[in-house]
Amino acid sequence: MSQPSVDDLNVLSQQLLITPDQLKSELPLTEKAIATVVKGRQDVRNILDRKDPRLFIVIGPCSIHDIEAAKDYARRLKKLSDEVSDTLLLIMRVYFEKPRTTTGWKGLINDPYLNDSFKIQDGLHIARRLLLDLSEMGLPTATEALDPISPQYLQDLISWSAIGARTTESQTHREMSSGLSSAVGFKNGTDGSLTVAVNALQAVSSPHSFLGINDQGQVSIINTRGNAYAHVVLRGGGGKPNYDSVSVALAEKELAAAKVSQNIMVDCSHANSNKDANLQPLVMENVTNQILEGNKSIIGLMVESHINFGAQKIPADLSQLKYGVSVTDACIDWATTEAAVHKMAEKLRDVLPKRNA
Repeated sequence: MSQPSVDDLNVLSQQLLITPDQLKSELPLTEKAIATVVKGRQDVRNILDRKDPRLFIVIGPCSIHDIEAAKDYARRLKKLSDEVSDTLLLIMRVYFEKPRTTTGWKGLINDPYLNDSFKIQDGLHIARRLLLDLSEMGLPTATEALDPISPQYLQDLISWSAIGARTTESQTHREMSSGLSSAVGFKNGTDGSLTVAVNALQAVSSPHSFLGINDQGQVSIINTRGNAYAHVVLRGGGGKPNYDSVSVALAEKELAAAKVSQNIMVDCSHANSNKDANLQPLVMENVTNQILEGNKSIIGLMVESHINFGAQKIPADLSQLKYGVSVTDACIDWATTEAAVHKMAEKLRDVLPKRNA
């Protein structure tokens, strides 16, 4: 009499994946890329430590779906970065994974060809190649650490990481973040409350031990030292923004009471712009005015920006995709981006050096 199967009842198949070590051997870090990552990470740490008076802005497409458009955007951003580097540190937003409330495109790593073929091995190669290309341009990069496995493949090329509102409460992501090599921003919860982010900051600064994989792809016990450079990202929620001066003051008070980092980053998108990309420059202007009026806690911004304005659905015929237009959240266009960043730099150029005195 045969025994009934009790394992993997809903698993259709399994495929072996390239190991992190193999991918890094195929696409190794160059000296230029290493220099960019090291400098980008140190610049962010210096800003968080108030050794560098600049603000850092994580800016770029909501998600990467077109490699050529991403490199086009990066070339424009590098030029803009050089023009405002005395006041603002620009870090390109290079998001490869998208959290989904129900279903939808999960990002370039999971589905690089936008056709539900889920060629994840190809996605990892494409993502790493792009990060290398951007780093060789001298442009630091940022991403959302969503899948707890993917940082082993890509984190050596990342200068700043985000933990999204849906995963800030996750113990898995807090533990993972305690071992990330970059500074990490935790967004407040989707309901707008700061409690889950405060709890995350308390957790991530401590050492942890958890299951993960090593560079050889073996399941391992990962022991971390804790990440001293975690901070909160205000993104609004519950139908309301939380970037205004009153909300920022309340956040400062809550962070101080919890004895965690009082560094605050403002996400100009999501609920802070009422999901209207057109409002992002107004959030940037409001933050600028808060700093001019004496705010000392805001150290950075997030902006969703692309070559062209808006968003588009992924068509069945991929040749119909509009160039430089997001396939996830709507973004401001390049002309608006350039004007808003220059305006912010001009207003803050003489103010920021005196801010931490």
